[in-house]
Amino acid sequence: MSEIIDYYNQFDEWGRLDREPIEFQVNWHYIKKYMPKTGRVFDNGAGPGKYSMKLAEEGYRITLADLTPKFVTFAKSKAKELDLEQQFDGFFAADARDLNMIKDEQFDASLMLGPMYHLQNEKDRIKAANELYRVTKKNGLVFVAFMPRIRHILNSLLSPENWKPNNRMEAILQFSQSGCFNHAEKGRFTGAYYFNIEEINPFMEAHGFESLKLIGSNAGTILSNDNWDYWEKKGEQEVKKIINLIKEKAEDPYILGISSHLLYIGRKK
Repeated sequence: MSEIIDYYNQFDEWGRLDREPIEFQVNWHYIKKYMPKTGRVFDNGAGPGKYSMKLAEEGYRITLADLTPKFVTFAKSKAKELDLEQQFDGFFAADARDLNMIKDEQFDASLMLGPMYHLQNEKDRIKAANELYRVTKKNGLVFVAFMPRIRHILNSLLSPENWKPNNRMEAILQFSQSGCFNHAEKGRFTGAYYFNIEEINPFMEAHGFESLKLIGSNAGTILSNDNWDYWEKKGEQEVKKIINLIKEKAEDPYILGISSHLLYIGRKK
C-alpha cells in the first residue's frame, strides 16, 4: 500500500480525467442513469474527488474516502473552492478493506472507482467488496471500476517497452494467468490487478450484489493521439459525435475487452 500511496502522491489524477475526458463522461452518463434522484453517496477510493464534486453539485450528500491522504486534503480544498463544503458529511483517509469509521447501511449508493485496481490478493478484494456491501443500504446501488486483463495484454504487445517487464513474452504469459502487474521501473503504475471480464459479475454476485450492467468506460483509448488529432481538426461537433457514439456503445459486451476501464453497476440484495 505504501508504494501505491507514493505513486499517487506524485500523480495528477484530477488532471488525468481532464486529459482523458471520455472515461469521466461515460461513467458519469451511466452513474446518473442509475443513481437514485436524491440521497447519501459514499465515494470510496475517490482520488481527488472529481466524481464527488459532480455529485455534490447535483445535490447529493457525499462522504469521501481515499487511501492517499494527499488526495483527501485536495478534495477537501476543492470542495471549499467550489463552495460545496455543505454537501459533504466527511473526508477520510481510509483503506477500502477496513472502513471502520463508517457505520452499517449508511448510503443509498456507493462508488468504488479505484481500489479494485490495486488489491492483488484475492482475500483483500473480498474484504473490499464486503465493506462496500456493509456500508450500502439494502437495495442501494454500487458502481465499481475494474481494469480488464485482455486490454493490458494488448497494451503490452503494442508498447512492450512502456510496460516492463511485459516486454518479454514469458512475462506476458505469466500476467495472463495471474492478472497481477508490477512495473519494473520504479515510480510507474504498479501493484495492479486486472480482472478477466467473465469473472467480474460472478465475483460481485458472490458478495451480495445483483448485477445490473457492465460497461466499457473508455473504448476510446484504442485511438492513438494521431487518430484524435485527425478528428479534432474536423471540429468540436465531430468529436462530440464520437463521444456520444462511445457512450452508446459502452453497453455493448463485445467492446469490453478494448476498454481501458470497466464500470460495474449493481444493487445490494
